[in-house]
Amino acid sequence: MADIKLAAQTRTEFGKGASRRIRRDNKVPAVVYGHGADPVHITLPGHELQLALRTANVLLTLDIEGKTELAIPKAVQRDAIKGSLVHVDLLTVKSGEKVTVEVYVHTEGELAPGAFLLEHVLSTLTVEAEATHIPESVTVSIAGLEAGAAILAKDIPLPEGTTLVIDEDAVVLQVLAAQAEEASADEAETTEA
Repeated sequence: MADIKLAAQTRTEFGKGASRRIRRDNKVPAVVYGHGADPVHITLPGHELQLALRTANVLLTLDIEGKTELAIPKAVQRDAIKGSLVHVDLLTVKSGEKVTVEVYVHTEGELAPGAFLLEHVLSTLTVEAEATHIPESVTVSIAGLEAGAAILAKDIPLPEGTTLVIDEDAVVLQVLAAQAEEASADEAETTEA
């Protein structure tokens, strides 16, 4: 799991105009909350935050004017057209504390030979893990699976200290048989002649 350090400054100006000025300076407005403390409004360096958020469930070490806080991203707002960061909500965590997050499900291996399709019913699993040991993803083997096979949440190996939060009988992946296209009426007539 990635642990990235970012320098943050508290902010006293709020509203649309202040947020636009912050973004114009290549920074991102953010709010840090959690553990019953009052929310802290901060600004973060835009480029470094954008790079950090490429890693799923990244653990951020924030230096807020001399005070260090551990936080994970809870909500990320992006510009719909440019894709740039607009605002980020961060949740403070403590070392050893359990948090509930979503981790991506990756597959490895090849399905059995034949016309089979793999359907990702769930692309992420909701798990509970220690804040400093959140897995980036989980991997499951699909090698040799045929039509009708399904992988349930309980079948996916989780790292030590990580537990499922969703129903363990939830279908995550299933294998379907590819359906052949029906011949149209014109094609049927030409094959009969």
